[in-house]
Amino acid sequence: MALADIRALSRNEDGIAVAAGVLKQRFGDAFQTGEAIRGQHAHTTTYIRPQLPDGVLFATSTDEVSEAVKICAEYAVPVIPFGTGTSLEGHVNAPAGGISIDTSRMNAILQVNPEDLDCIVEPGVTREQLNDHLRDMGLFFPVDPGANASLGGMAATRASGTNAVRYGTMKDNVITLEAVMADGTVIQTGARARKSSAGYDLTRLMVGSEGTLGLITKITLRLHGIPEKIGAGICGFESVEGAVEASIAAIQCGLPVARIELVDELNMRAINAYSNLNHGESPTLFLEFHGTEASVAEQLETFAAIAGEFGGRNFEAAVHTEDRNRLWQARHDAYWAALQLRPGAKGISTDSCVPISRLAECIAQTRADIESEGLLGPVIGHVGDGNFHVLLLIDTDDPQEIAKAEKIVERLNERTIAMGGTCTGEHGIGQGKRRFMTLELGESVGIMQLIKHALDPKNIMNPGKILPPGRE
Repeated sequence: MALADIRALSRNEDGIAVAAGVLKQRFGDAFQTGEAIRGQHAHTTTYIRPQLPDGVLFATSTDEVSEAVKICAEYAVPVIPFGTGTSLEGHVNAPAGGISIDTSRMNAILQVNPEDLDCIVEPGVTREQLNDHLRDMGLFFPVDPGANASLGGMAATRASGTNAVRYGTMKDNVITLEAVMADGTVIQTGARARKSSAGYDLTRLMVGSEGTLGLITKITLRLHGIPEKIGAGICGFESVEGAVEASIAAIQCGLPVARIELVDELNMRAINAYSNLNHGESPTLFLEFHGTEASVAEQLETFAAIAGEFGGRNFEAAVHTEDRNRLWQARHDAYWAALQLRPGAKGISTDSCVPISRLAECIAQTRADIESEGLLGPVIGHVGDGNFHVLLLIDTDDPQEIAKAEKIVERLNERTIAMGGTCTGEHGIGQGKRRFMTLELGESVGIMQLIKHALDPKNIMNPGKILPPGRE
């Protein structure tokens, strides 16, 4: 069984050829068919093998996206949305060929409403671009998946990140959006009002649909005020269990943690070597608190006391920007540091989420499984919401190592689902986790299939993603 389902789907050769010709005539140089450009718009960030589209359209407006989708719909040609290409589960691959619609040139911040704490952006705006624009207004957008991803892609994959424990995920921060559907129709899923009881929640349907129902062309996002004070902390623990129990206790007592990240001892060792640091090489929590100067000081003090009850040691706090950045540098370097544990190896980044009460147990079983297969797989996690990642370091030219990694990932997904969790807390399904959808959601997959067929009867919107093989 392959780690990701990247089987080629049947191609509509005649339709693709005709549609490509029409698109070229209509859009000129904005439509490209060179192999290098097409290669850049297939999946290249992880282990999953690239599957190239037949052409790439650099769209600049909703009208252009709508027109292009209408052309593709007329000739039954697949449409694959593309933002910045940072997704991890093969979302931008083209298993049936087709046209990649690149929205990176749709990068205007259309409107900021400080009084309402919201803004309207085009899908190609990246999170760093938006926050740079908002900084002088005293506002920020909190969802941080790590990569400087496009906001359209983040909405499409229901992205999350380190701030989710306090500010939520994209699901919680998208108010409404505009999308081009499979026939080229442009829809608005709701109003800017903070709540509504009007009809089906189409916004939530589109957020996380991974381009399989429509292509997002505008997004209205919830904003937050930049906190008066930010405090950071780092604390080592004797065990992963102690770190998780301290996190649970902090959340249960109402401590408003903004970030709480777990890094295991293997990754801490890698970080020290990579970044020339001297942190303790034990399971470690990285924390951040937002509020007033007095409240942040109180939160840091309270967490230090809680940590001490669960084996926490050498708690270090920082409130000045330079000191906070120094503490968090270790967490930011975790991915690149982990790769140095085995030079030349490639990393397979997993993404699981369980109820927080099962987190320590799930991590312990997963680490034992990795060790039994003789592989390296450091663990990091957004411990405040039960989400964790394993970075399996493998030689992708060695079939035996690939087979071992496949077994580990399969057992991990089965383990998290059995514990009442999910096979993906933030990366999405794409091609990588399609085969676990039925195990996790059961008959709900059939309802998703009905929705997909109703909204996209020709199956042209990002085919071969989300729905299990044979259920597209």
